[in-house]
Amino acid sequence: MKAYIFSGQGAQFIGMGKELCQKSSVAKEYFDLADRILDFDLSRIMTSGTEEELKQTRITQPAVFVYSVVKARIARDFKPAMVAGHSLGEFSALAATRALSFADALRLVYQRAMAMQAACETQPGTMAAVLGLEDTSLVEIICQSIEATVVPANYNCPGQLVISGSREGIAQATERLKEAGARRVLPLNVGGAFHSPLMLPAQEQLAKAIRQTTFKTPICPIYQNVNSRPEQDPEIIKENLIAQLTAPVQWIQTIENMVNDGAIQFVEVGPKSVLSAFVKKINSRVSAIEL
Repeated sequence: MKAYIFSGQGAQFIGMGKELCQKSSVAKEYFDLADRILDFDLSRIMTSGTEEELKQTRITQPAVFVYSVVKARIARDFKPAMVAGHSLGEFSALAATRALSFADALRLVYQRAMAMQAACETQPGTMAAVLGLEDTSLVEIICQSIEATVVPANYNCPGQLVISGSREGIAQATERLKEAGARRVLPLNVGGAFHSPLMLPAQEQLAKAIRQTTFKTPICPIYQNVNSRPEQDPEIIKENLIAQLTAPVQWIQTIENMVNDGAIQFVEVGPKSVLSAFVKKINSRVSAIEL
């Protein structure tokens, strides 16, 4: 069985989309449509913008979404048995599998990005990757022991767990995790504390928009971040998407569940091969390639 996995924020790069548009007139049509939907020149920023422009959350998220969905839609053999997306990538997976229209999904992604950026400005925070400490329960215990806000945010692969929270919480956790044996605790260049309680204002804002949007049954099961389980019921998918903003991304368990359900090849859809490396560390018996 072939599983498709969709990249999240962080996979962007300068010039992304330029090659797609040169190769496919359909891709160019989608990029032009995205500009009209958002009412600004996203395609210019994607293809010839600066790093400073592209790293803004309100730009990054729709850019990665558009690139990923267009790449899936112009692929000749996009026939997934199952899909998953890492954080933002869950929206790309839903659009690629026809649970959401391109236009509706892009509007939600942009609303999500704007809400998250606003939450970051109201409650500043950050994230850090904990490397070389495979005991995830130890990371959880250390986070729980700190009074300032800090929580596990992304269970990416064995030996890599991302924590998220206030700057004070991340600083305290960094020291304790190093003392506990972490090889490195690497600060991430992100705009805020994603997948943490600090995103609650964004979650409340996005919830209304998601519930007012029409979702259809996807063409195959989507394994969602909040519980790593396959889902096709539109109403449950909606609630899981809402919960995702403040809950950790259960990526390790997601990949394990997909393998247990028959996935033998993973195809990453996105600007860079970020998730493929995670898959190989989670289960070395399956293959992981880029679309």
